[in-house]
Amino acid sequence: MDAKELALAIAEAALEKQALSIDIIDVFDKVDYASYLVICSGRSDRHVDAIASGVEGALKGRGVFPLGVEGRTGSRWVLMDYEEVVLHVFEEETRGFYDIDGLWIDAERVPVDRASGAG
Repeated sequence: MDAKELALAIAEAALEKQALSIDIIDVFDKVDYASYLVICSGRSDRHVDAIASGVEGALKGRGVFPLGVEGRTGSRWVLMDYEEVVLHVFEEETRGFYDIDGLWIDAERVPVDRASGAG
């Protein structure tokens, strides 16, 4: 699975857990640590944890495991590193505070089909 396919699979798994405001940001030519950032929100810390768990389980079923996971304890911001794709799952208020989307305002977005899954 290439990086774009992985980003779309992550977005699809997040959608299955009713993640809000999913964005896939192409950072390939902008940073050296990833090709894509997937950013989404949950309504509460429990929702954020459910989204992160859902993504982890869906990808594990495909033989894909994160290199690292941070933030599961408080679940206001969970970061999951899938090498070429980094997933950020935020509680809505926390996402607004850090505004990672705004940091990458000039980066290309990959469309996410919210009706039938990602892509």
